[in-house]
Amino acid sequence: MTYIIKGKTGDWELVIGLETHIEVLSHSKLFSGASADYNPTVAPNTQVSFVDAAMPGMLPTLNRECVNQAIRFGLAINAEISKRSIFARKQYFYPDLPQGYQISQPAEEPPVVGRGWLEIESDNGSVKKILIERAHMEQDAGKSFHDKHPNKTFVDLNRSGVCLLEIVTFLDIKNPENNSYITSPDEAERYLRQIREIARATGVSNANMEEGSMRADVNVSVRKVGETGFRTRTETKNMVSFKFIKTAIEFEARRQIEIYESGDEVSQDTMRFNQDRGTTSVMRSKEDALDYRYFPDPDLLPLIITDDQIEKIRETMPELPAAKRARYMGELGLNAYDAARLTESVEVSKWFESAVGDKPARAKPVANWMISELFAHPEFEMKPADLSELVDMIAAAEINGKQAKDIFIKMLDGEKGNPKEIADRFGMKQITDTGAIEKAVAEVLAANAAQVAEYKSGKTGMLGFFVGAVMKATGGKANPAAVNEILKEKLI
Repeated sequence: MTYIIKGKTGDWELVIGLETHIEVLSHSKLFSGASADYNPTVAPNTQVSFVDAAMPGMLPTLNRECVNQAIRFGLAINAEISKRSIFARKQYFYPDLPQGYQISQPAEEPPVVGRGWLEIESDNGSVKKILIERAHMEQDAGKSFHDKHPNKTFVDLNRSGVCLLEIVTFLDIKNPENNSYITSPDEAERYLRQIREIARATGVSNANMEEGSMRADVNVSVRKVGETGFRTRTETKNMVSFKFIKTAIEFEARRQIEIYESGDEVSQDTMRFNQDRGTTSVMRSKEDALDYRYFPDPDLLPLIITDDQIEKIRETMPELPAAKRARYMGELGLNAYDAARLTESVEVSKWFESAVGDKPARAKPVANWMISELFAHPEFEMKPADLSELVDMIAAAEINGKQAKDIFIKMLDGEKGNPKEIADRFGMKQITDTGAIEKAVAEVLAANAAQVAEYKSGKTGMLGFFVGAVMKATGGKANPAAVNEILKEKLI
């Protein structure tokens, strides 16, 4: 299934490119020893070195851990790792960029992370390989505040110099029929979620869009269905929400189609997105690489990476989310939805695996409890061992499902102790003694002779009535499976 937009002159399709920026986790910045922690609780302009402030004569020093983090991400996206790369000065002028240039890795030279790929689910449900052109390191800028004063702009340089990794998708210009790129808003979201999952699983970045540590520039163009080649693209900058990215893609595509269908041409512009209106508008004409006047940074030597360095990092690579999902479905028998929910974060999957332990039979009930109950109460800090014990008690017929839910609610309400202790304290033990259950069944049947006659006349749906009556008579403690079996025997 292809994502098609209906126009006045025919059907159109989308071509989407994404430039995703993730802020790399490290103790210090890319080229200085200042702290890379710039969260909102940190006072403005307190995490700034002379290098970050571009004081005369201050020389940058490359942070090796940032390089290792870039390599780690590159390995996770099946990318080529360049043994030699350089840094260059990218010229542009903003109040929050003290140098008047950004130290980056130029497009004309191989960056640390070269060609790679990752897989997403396409709109038709098949697996789709999205090609990645490069992932390069660069400095982040500071942050400008335009809403603190009616006629002044304030600048905070705490973020200035923090390491960014920019991940750029690839369009095969020479082979435009190669559909290894993003073609719908939903595919764009799936791709970005994959980037976020990988960044978090590898510890490369927190990748929190709401905090700005992950943001995307969205390139959009359209073409007639069946058309070969690519038309002019626009770029919508610094998107920080999956919802807004999808909205921006949809609006920008329709805007371009209307331009073409009116007989005009789309210009290569940089766009801004209006969150309140869900619209895009032209911010400035789109720069080309020449506009940035790249030239090699004279203060930084070429970066040389050895095979030994790459292999040491490869040995520390964790299991990636896609592989973890496949294992959960293959070895533990979970369905695709449950596997996806349980790999949304490293913390969730670790909790799940701790609760399952060395008993794969626990996997499905643990998953059910986590998704239906624990996720609904994120403030409740249940121990994995307590959930293990709860599902084991159900499996051993020590308690039934209702009793388990009652124990869980009591734990939510702050009741002290593990599930076994709470069950003992409140007398929540399942009746498995068939003699006691048979006695309760006999009493219920004797008290409901009319309903028994209805059942025997063919209204077998009445069985639920009897089960409910027996469970009520036993205070909900009878084993439901045993109750069903004994009732069926007695009602013959």
